[in-house]
Amino acid sequence: MSGVMKRMGMIFRAKANKALDRAEDPRETLDYSYQKQLELLQKVRRGVADVATSRKRLELQLNQLQQQSSKLEDQGRKALALGREDLAREALSRRAALQQQVTDLETQHQTLQGEEEKLTLAAQRLQAKVDAFRTKKETIKATYTAAQAQTRIGEAFSGISEEMGDVGLAIQRAEDKTAQLQARAGAIDELLASGALDDPSGMAKDDIQAELDRLSGGTDVELELQRMKAELAGGSSDQRQALEGGTGQGQSQSQPQDTPRFDKQ
Repeated sequence: MSGVMKRMGMIFRAKANKALDRAEDPRETLDYSYQKQLELLQKVRRGVADVATSRKRLELQLNQLQQQSSKLEDQGRKALALGREDLAREALSRRAALQQQVTDLETQHQTLQGEEEKLTLAAQRLQAKVDAFRTKKETIKATYTAAQAQTRIGEAFSGISEEMGDVGLAIQRAEDKTAQLQARAGAIDELLASGALDDPSGMAKDDIQAELDRLSGGTDVELELQRMKAELAGGSSDQRQALEGGTGQGQSQSQPQDTPRFDKQ
């Protein structure tokens, strides 16, 4: 059971990794990394600003303590001039306590100033790194986009892309159907011409029938033309009947004339 679970886990991770690889866009990954670096740079700059603010606060406190120390020194000098040694000693004691605070604040100020310098240098280095990464990011994105476009163009020309593949299959099917229809139409024409198939409309005719119809049509025209000429010339009804019956001049001469002759007495 343990082996089966391990195998299922491996298969699941492999499929998930493959799905993630298909979904991953390097340009989006680079943009995300650049965004995270900008956030880190912003945090470092904020840290520099916080340290600088603390340093400035210590400087203000130092100025106040130094002013108080100077004031106590003046008061002790005046008290000593007036013969008030006790007041002068008290003023100097307070001044000594302030000087200790000044010393501590100066130590803290130096520490904060060193941290500020370190953070400032780190921010400058990080800024340079972010700028370099941005340049490299844009270069990689442009190269990836160009390679992707070139790949798509190559796939389109070679016909292996999905879109062009569908178009190619549609064209192939259309050509196959067109060729099939052309072959069927040619076969039907040949069968109709040979008489193997009857034309229910009666319009289709073979070559022999067409030639007979042409000859018959020409004869009818000639007979009609001769009949009209005979009518115009005032021919007899026998001649018209002979023309309509299709008899020529040779036939009329070949028949014996049985008309009797009557001699005048």
